Amino acid sequence: MVQAIQFRGSPSGEVIQKTSELLDIQPDEVQVKITHSGDRVGWGPASSTCGNCDMCTTGKDAYCFNAKYYGFHDFKINGSVCSHDVRKEQWLFKIPDAISSLDAAPLMCGGGTVWVPLIEHCKAYERVGIIGIGGLGHLAIQFAAKMGCDVVVFSSTEDKREEALKLGASEFYATKGISNYAQLNFNLDLFYPVLARNATILPLSVDGGDLTAPYMPTAMFGNSIVGSCIYSRYPQNKMLDFAARHRIYSIVEKYPMTLEGVTEAANRLRDGKM
Repeated sequence: MVQAIQFRGSPSGEVIQKTSELLDIQPDEVQVKITHSGDRVGWGPASSTCGNCDMCTTGKDAYCFNAKYYGFHDFKINGSVCSHDVRKEQWLFKIPDAISSLDAAPLMCGGGTVWVPLIEHCKAYERVGIIGIGGLGHLAIQFAAKMGCDVVVFSSTEDKREEALKLGASEFYATKGISNYAQLNFNLDLFYPVLARNATILPLSVDGGDLTAPYMPTAMFGNSIVGSCIYSRYPQNKMLDFAARHRIYSIVEKYPMTLEGVTEAANRLRDGKM
């Protein structure tokens, strides 16, 4: 029986370390040894789905009516910031040899999050604006640029200009702190003056507030606001293949999988320094 070390949050806000035996492995499950984890605060892909509903049978299993998502279910056993775990075989993915484990961990979460709306809503000849150059943004820039899109990046200050252009952006604009891109509940009308007609707005960050948009410009200009759940299995495999062929990489800060390392990472994330 494997003794698994897991790092979890607590009501006090402190990171705690727990050691426990892994649950018995079922016929459709696999025991996994974890070397790298790209999970942060928020929610993640489904850990299980029914396999029989309309969403599952049409390749949109992330929208399964009975899906269990990381961050919402099984809090006592869930999460990848640990030494070992047991996962459903249907939700495990083969990482291409060209992708290192260091790059794969953020790609498995942030990469899938930006990949799905890009391939569903953006064409190669279109102009794509990306707000923020953080965990999601720096991957979205690379994917959109490699797809052939004209990528425009908005960030609160000038200090990310060189990095954005290196990642593949063609234009960069500093908005001088008019909005906190880590939050979703800012007013979308801040960016309406630069939107094309029939623009598609894709909110992807995790937030509990309200998303506010101006009614008349949205209706008159034919703009769409489209939600996007984290990846289903089919597009996730295509994302990994695309990332391997186009050498898309993750910008990472490394911390040891120890109580001290996980605590330091959580504190830097909380303080907005990640």
